[in-house]
Amino acid sequence: MSSSHLGRRIVSVKPITVPAPGRGVDLQVKVTAPLSGRSLPVIVFSHGNAWSLDGYEPLVDRWAAAGFVVVQPTHLDSRRNGIGWDDPRFATIWRVRIADLHAVLDGLGDILLQAGGLDTRVDRERVAVVGHSWGAQTAGALLGARVLDADGVPGESFSHPEVAAGALIAATGTGDTLTPFAAEHLPFMRPDYSAMTTPALVVAGGKDQSQLSTRGPDWFTDAYHLSPAPKSLLTLAEGEHTLGGIAGEMVAETTDEDPARVALVAEAVSAYLLDAFQLDVTAWAALQNAAEAGDGAWSISGK
Repeated sequence: MSSSHLGRRIVSVKPITVPAPGRGVDLQVKVTAPLSGRSLPVIVFSHGNAWSLDGYEPLVDRWAAAGFVVVQPTHLDSRRNGIGWDDPRFATIWRVRIADLHAVLDGLGDILLQAGGLDTRVDRERVAVVGHSWGAQTAGALLGARVLDADGVPGESFSHPEVAAGALIAATGTGDTLTPFAAEHLPFMRPDYSAMTTPALVVAGGKDQSQLSTRGPDWFTDAYHLSPAPKSLLTLAEGEHTLGGIAGEMVAETTDEDPARVALVAEAVSAYLLDAFQLDVTAWAALQNAAEAGDGAWSISGK
């Protein structure tokens, strides 16, 4: 199937199975790419809780139209696997999610080959990880973030040498204000961003009130404020957790439907990564200028 965004034709190939021993369920990915172009940068995208490789087309299609090859795995927590909060496997899914991204990166050459010979059209020096919600915490681990244990000691590093930049959309904040439900079921939601050294854009909604934390929307800016430079922060004043509907049009989770907001998130991520990869510095600069000259609906900070 192919579709057109911004006038550039793209194509998606799915499912491609990725070797992931001991996982219990096959690891499958979808690859979306522009039909033309060479030396293309790569985004590996981690979905939010319960989603799959079939979600987030409003973002993925725009990124492919902007010249990225996007690889989307389906994690174990996908609805299609039926693993709920009370499943004994749920407690370790956060680790399997991270392992999924490592498997995709380690097997990227074969994945791209199976996606119509894309292996000859990408730039393996320009690989980014991006995620939304739980996927943002997953992606953050590959950028250098760690998880604190019950005693507040940072766990192992899951960073990946091929990852040169990233973007975290609605990323979990620190774990000291988790609600009782979150503390019981999601003890891994205790990120330590102090070692997240890889360049990244953090995207947060000014009206994103999590049911998992007693803090307000500023919880979702911790990944920016608590990590080392270089980082950028895009804040969308009216944005809730789906930031206008990034997982798909009219999906149940979308409480703040706004196609323009979705387009802005997509554009900001692609512009930031093109700048970070030194492929195009004009789009990100233009967005920063527009934010400064705008009406406060969105803002960009940097360090």
